[in-house]
Amino acid sequence: MKGVVLAGGLGTRLYPLTYVTNKHLLPIFNKPMVFYPIETLVKAGITEIMVVTGGPYAGHFIRVLKNGKELGLKHLAYAYQEDEGGIAAALSLAREFAEGDKLAVILGDNTTDADISNAVNDFSQGALVFLKKYQDKSLLKRFGVPVFDQSGEKILKIEEKPQDPKSMYAQTGLYLYDETVFTRIDQLSPSDRGELEVSDLNSLYAKDSQLYWSELEGFWSDAGTVESLFNANKFWAKKQ
Repeated sequence: MKGVVLAGGLGTRLYPLTYVTNKHLLPIFNKPMVFYPIETLVKAGITEIMVVTGGPYAGHFIRVLKNGKELGLKHLAYAYQEDEGGIAAALSLAREFAEGDKLAVILGDNTTDADISNAVNDFSQGALVFLKKYQDKSLLKRFGVPVFDQSGEKILKIEEKPQDPKSMYAQTGLYLYDETVFTRIDQLSPSDRGELEVSDLNSLYAKDSQLYWSELEGFWSDAGTVESLFNANKFWAKKQ
């Protein structure tokens, strides 16, 4: 299995911090944000990774990550996303890199101390989304939220940033995909935001009863807002 770290975007919710560099290179305690998702993949045994980035500071990644050897990578590749086409559009840039292999995909602002090794080793087909349960529904409105069947086990679809969430779970931005992922991306149409949404991609798997899920254990936080960036810094400072 290969890994893809999606680290594009302009980071507008973190202005003025991101006037200086790409959001994913901002510090979380004692290292750049992007180190955390890479370390999550490496800990799971994934050592061939592509970083998909974009925006005016894309070149900064090379100076920080170099060839990836210091982070335990055997192969580090880069791809440049020219516009803000959405997460699924960014993932499509890894088509040639994947070479028909399965993929672990993680957003570049994700920090977690969870070990996904077992899920990676057991994964065979379809798609697997890692979810986190919230106690406050109001916090779910900036995530993709699964809609379950009556049993509460099977995901019927994923709703992107719903005003009325149908469950208490959020997509964490960590996914496993089989080799059909790019064929499914080709079937997507832009959302009302003009983007190819990862929630729509996952819903295509759900339509074929091939979307599976696992609750992410331990700490997880994105770092895409000032508040979540602060919370991530606080956790990792205490942990380390």
